[in-house]
Amino acid sequence: MKISIQAVLKTIIFFWVSLLSLSALAQNSPIISGQDPERRVITTAVPFLNFAPDSRHSAMGDAGVATSPDAFSAHWNAGKLSFIENDMGFSLSYSPWLGRLVNDMFISYLTGYKRIDDVSAWGFDIRYFNMGDIELTDGLGNPLGEFTPRDLSIGGTYSRKLSENLGLGISARFIHSNLSGNISSAAGAESRPGISVGTDVGLYYTKEVFPGEKTGTFSWGATITNIGPKITYNSAEDLDFIPTNLRLGTAYKVNFNNFNSITFAFDINKLLVPSPPIYRTENGVIVTDPDGNPDILRGLDPNRPLLSGIFGSFIDAPDGFREEMQELMLSFGMEYTYNNVFALRSGYFYENPNKGGRRYFTMGVGFLYKETMAFDFSYLVPQIQNHPLAETLRISLTYNIPTR
Repeated sequence: MKISIQAVLKTIIFFWVSLLSLSALAQNSPIISGQDPERRVITTAVPFLNFAPDSRHSAMGDAGVATSPDAFSAHWNAGKLSFIENDMGFSLSYSPWLGRLVNDMFISYLTGYKRIDDVSAWGFDIRYFNMGDIELTDGLGNPLGEFTPRDLSIGGTYSRKLSENLGLGISARFIHSNLSGNISSAAGAESRPGISVGTDVGLYYTKEVFPGEKTGTFSWGATITNIGPKITYNSAEDLDFIPTNLRLGTAYKVNFNNFNSITFAFDINKLLVPSPPIYRTENGVIVTDPDGNPDILRGLDPNRPLLSGIFGSFIDAPDGFREEMQELMLSFGMEYTYNNVFALRSGYFYENPNKGGRRYFTMGVGFLYKETMAFDFSYLVPQIQNHPLAETLRISLTYNIPTR
């Protein structure tokens, strides 16, 4: 007996939209009667690609495009990797996801790097998102067994210094998203895993400065991540954008003496995918033309080619510049380190309520043992009570091999 793939997909869409204000399937939800016309959340497929994977930067409010390089540079800014001081390193992060609601969802992230010479380095990363077990049933409610939706990405990075202070990095990754297995509907339409590829390009600049008697380092970074073709779970006509993202940021580190330092970081993020338009409705039903296309009242058609979606994302918000500014996500972070063996971190992440409303404080600690082994921990505290992301924690273990 066949299960309705539409029912499975609708269940997953509802789960993500209601809990995270992110969708793993739908590209742009239309605004219809009964919904808040000001709340237009941008949604993409495979949103796990933009989840902060490590404890250090998630403790700093998800700010990391311009911080000092480490094993997780492939996610935050590939341009940082060529400035890493150690010869080789590996790191593994683990985070239970939505732990207040379920106990079998988690994200894990494995990454590594190796210096090639004094001006270049390469790295790899593997990201795995397990969404827990789902009981499958047919149209009559009869059990058909269990299935575990899961997402996976595998990538490689090359980074090179263009000058003493400026670095450029490029990453490429393969993306595999299996949300429903090979399940066919009663009408004969079969689902399939979504497959795509993504590319990152990142710039990183760092320079030592001297504010008075204290030494310091000023850095800035810019990166565009997950540039890649749309993904589909059933047919070539039903395509969804992957989360192409622009991240700009700066960081400033002050060394008070040989033992104490503090870093301040600030990032701005913007999804480079179409904004949801406002559709014309009658009696709560979207008005369509003779070809079945919805009548757009304000905004642009979200079903656009890749490059049009990326460049048009700066000017397609239905309410113009005001709404475009609402689509910016802000991250503030701070890191205090003592003798390079202990770190204390905190931060804040802000997303406009009309674009998802994620607002949370973060905190964490880090320990370094004999310059090789590092342990980092972070914890998330939402501003909203009983939020699904409450009590989210991440644990990271890193092993570095110093340059001889």
